[in-house]
Amino acid sequence: MLPLFRGLTPLQLAAIARRADRVSYTPGATIIEEDELADAAILIVAGAAVRVSGPELVTHAETVAPGSLLGEAAMLVETTYGSTVVARTRVRAVHIARESLHELILNDPSLADRLMQNLADRLAQTAAILRRADEFLAQAEKPGATALPDAPGITKEPEPLQAAG
Repeated sequence: MLPLFRGLTPLQLAAIARRADRVSYTPGATIIEEDELADAAILIVAGAAVRVSGPELVTHAETVAPGSLLGEAAMLVETTYGSTVVARTRVRAVHIARESLHELILNDPSLADRLMQNLADRLAQTAAILRRADEFLAQAEKPGATALPDAPGITKEPEPLQAAG
């Protein structure tokens, strides 16, 4: 289950699913476009997609696996997409529109409570990782530090790609 929907009742999940639009993308179609106004989150159900632009893009294209939720903030607040994702094969997806989710929240305030709690939990986890990163960097900057220690919960950047040849 997607972390954002954890703890929702089966009835709440069914209501979201009933209001969601099922869509299909052909190979090469843009699923979301970086900096485009976002009005829905997109759940990739099946097919191969790749992220071709956006923050922290490590390679020319990064795989977006089925089960990924793109632009999840868009179903809650006005925002823009942060990346461009393109279909490599036929992709089946579900659009969860902000307008539809807001209507559900108006009819079921406990839905809003659970979504807010899930978001708060994820923000707390992110804050903990950032604190560990800060401690890690402070330790590395101490006089006499010769190597960076391993920091739990912090992944090191991948090595740069070497040109073939």
